[in-house]
Amino acid sequence: MSADALNSLFSLLIGFALAGALVSGYQALAQRPAGFGLLQQEARTRSVVAVPFLMFAAPFLIMRNTLIGPRSDKGPDTGLERHRVEFVMMATVLSGFWSLMSGTVVVMTLRAIGLLA
Repeated sequence: MSADALNSLFSLLIGFALAGALVSGYQALAQRPAGFGLLQQEARTRSVVAVPFLMFAAPFLIMRNTLIGPRSDKGPDTGLERHRVEFVMMATVLSGFWSLMSGTVVVMTLRAIGLLA
């Protein structure tokens, strides 16, 4: 495996790991799952603070929403909703690319401050 491919794989994995950690941390602190609805809060400052959070948490949220489906308070959530294969593939590619880009930002930041060689 070439060095560039290994670097891209590392960035992809870091992006997904960071997204999962952010969403899990939010859920532990707020006692509710994170979602794109954070952008629609009434307090303007909370909506503005949600943007950087969602920039890095989006890969996890996209995959969770794709695989589990939207959450609703109108009855039991079986989590077994059927999606077309094309939709799942498109969401997976989008989530992977987003994770690659956010992971690249994290890796570049860690290199800039000297924590990665």
